[in-house]
Amino acid sequence: MKEGRTPGKISIFNAATGQVEQVEKIERTDDEWKKILEPEQFRVTRQKGTEIPVQGKCDLPKEKGVYQCVGCGIDLFNVATKFDSGTGWPSFWDPVSDLNIRFEEDRSLGTKRTEVLCSRCGAHLGHVFDDGPEPTGKRYCINGVALKFVELPPVDSSGKEKAVFAAGCFWGVEESFRTLKGVATTKVGYTGGTLKRPTYEDVCTDKTGHAEAVEVVFDPKIISYSGLLDVFWKIHDPTQKNRQGPDIGTQYRSAIFYLSPEQKKAALESKDELEKSGKFKKEIATEIIPAREFYEAEFYHQKYLKKRGMPGRSSK
Repeated sequence: MKEGRTPGKISIFNAATGQVEQVEKIERTDDEWKKILEPEQFRVTRQKGTEIPVQGKCDLPKEKGVYQCVGCGIDLFNVATKFDSGTGWPSFWDPVSDLNIRFEEDRSLGTKRTEVLCSRCGAHLGHVFDDGPEPTGKRYCINGVALKFVELPPVDSSGKEKAVFAAGCFWGVEESFRTLKGVATTKVGYTGGTLKRPTYEDVCTDKTGHAEAVEVVFDPKIISYSGLLDVFWKIHDPTQKNRQGPDIGTQYRSAIFYLSPEQKKAALESKDELEKSGKFKKEIATEIIPAREFYEAEFYHQKYLKKRGMPGRSSK
């Protein structure tokens, strides 16, 4: 960074905590970057180079974790969103958050492409294309040397794990999970959409893409993730699309936001079992998608039913 220049702070999403944080932007001279990066890393990330694609199948790690920026270390892509595109470059269908990347138009090859850069240090990562898999339809084609993989299990220092569910109005959903044995804490908020730092009024417009959701911190030695899934399926009608009872809109949709490959596997298996059970005549509409940044809702929404002495939804 040039003497006397202060790049300021930006908001980024921390995949380990599930929270949006303020961090200092990073600006360095080429000489400073050369002392930090390997020659190929410097060529790709600072000079907008492209690495030679790998031949054969793309490596898909089985570990829980994220790919971070090799230059500044912020989280960029969850391993759960990586797929083998057949191109030879690491490919992802979604970043951990739109806060952590930025886009620029690139006409260096004579055609219009969309360049993907790290929002904190400006590192060139690759390009994004509209030929990826569902649910986003995007293919983030990223240079492997621009990334470093870090194992990141959704477990805090006390051994507790985190889960995120959406099943209609979050007041009743929170109360149903909050009272379970083995659940340490709960909080309601908004996730899965595009608007940064939304308010309740924003989400109620049904234009932000966010769902009313509940973040559950639980002790897996007392209640398993599968146990939470059992409760999730019982406290709402998962066949209703973008609504629950009288509450209508995408903010009331049914969704499981998984934080690890293990959670994804358990969620898909439980959904499959429920579909095969014949309990519901209609198709299950529940989304099973990677967790995104979770924006905590306003204080008056937290433990809303408990404050008013009202029961949550029955899971019987």
